[in-house]
Amino acid sequence: MLQLSKEAIVAKKKPDNVLVGLDLGTTKVCAIVGEVKENGQVDIIGIGISPSHGLKKGVVVNIDSTVESIKKAVQEAELMAGVEIGSVFVGISGGHIKGINSRGVAAIKNREVGPADVARAIDGARAVNIPMDQQILHVLPQEFIIDDQDGIKDPHGMSGTRLDVKVHIITGAVTAIQNIVKSCSRAGLHVNDLVLQPLASSRAVLTTEEQELGVVVVDIGGGTTDMAFFLEGSLWHTEVLPIGGNQVTNDIAIGLRTPASEAEKIKIKYGCALSSLVKHEETLDVPSVGGRPPRLLSRQILCEIIEPRVEELFGLVQQRLKKTGFEDMFASGVVLTGGTALMEGVQDSAERCLGLPIRRGVPRNIGGLMDVVNSPIYSTGVGLVIYGAENRQETPRKFRSAKPGGGFWKWLGEYL
Repeated sequence: MLQLSKEAIVAKKKPDNVLVGLDLGTTKVCAIVGEVKENGQVDIIGIGISPSHGLKKGVVVNIDSTVESIKKAVQEAELMAGVEIGSVFVGISGGHIKGINSRGVAAIKNREVGPADVARAIDGARAVNIPMDQQILHVLPQEFIIDDQDGIKDPHGMSGTRLDVKVHIITGAVTAIQNIVKSCSRAGLHVNDLVLQPLASSRAVLTTEEQELGVVVVDIGGGTTDMAFFLEGSLWHTEVLPIGGNQVTNDIAIGLRTPASEAEKIKIKYGCALSSLVKHEETLDVPSVGGRPPRLLSRQILCEIIEPRVEELFGLVQQRLKKTGFEDMFASGVVLTGGTALMEGVQDSAERCLGLPIRRGVPRNIGGLMDVVNSPIYSTGVGLVIYGAENRQETPRKFRSAKPGGGFWKWLGEYL
């Protein structure tokens, strides 16, 4: 990556057409700076990456470490882009994320659908019982129904007497949201919005045709695997599995008796999800623990450790597909993204386990540093910028950190 000294660039205030996506992952924190052109195209102008030390399975477990990781990534992105970053669109994931489908209805005033009618119908769909420790992150319309006419994507201006809407509601744990906002605040950043990570990734890697025909985005990160199911151009189901690339790394560390840091390097350089793709004569040096000399092992042994874990992951994905009842409706198959999608043999393993067409998803339809971000590891960060460009005209939501001495319940009361 291009290295720039602080003296080489004088940071300036971030213009209104420059947006920043902050991908808070279990293994890395990535800040992506994008410039929105007049025609709506997003040009990537800055990238910053820092190892993540304060998150586990997508949830903040150490605020101080998370703050330091955010600062390092943002500073690197500021130097490359030549702007001062003050606000970000932040990705959120973790096992606390829940997705439900709901339905709302409203009478159409003046017999013509206006923005107020749509808002009242969506508000009706939001009126569902969710636990007190959960907060709504997204309410995403799937389709509108006017009287008996269904399949409507944009009802504005249409005539009728009754407006129904089907929506997908995504919620997250209040405490997890609070800790992310607090971490960003301590790093000197304002949170414009919190965006579900697979929703952001889908903005970067999917085509309109795939979303219409039916497609599943599987974002395999370090601590979690995020899934988003699209049908007829709308999001119908979301799920977060508490398993990811770190489980593969742990298996390698235990199986080969090597430090976790070395196991990660071995996974990236030599890892393969199908042992049948590896020649028996291929070998690798494995560092030992406790100052012992390194050992020479067959790459076949490494792949025999990785293969069952990857099959287990795609087995869980298949279970979730069957559970939704949509398994035969994804004509476009599955799009894999995230760092683990880069591993050799992952696509073949997924195709064998899921029985669906598989492709690797990388950011699309962007300009600027497109050659640099042409990798699944940048899908969420780029998607956050694209999401921000699509939704920047909306009224920003308010997120607060807990006040010292107030406690969680006081914060929650103020928020409500």
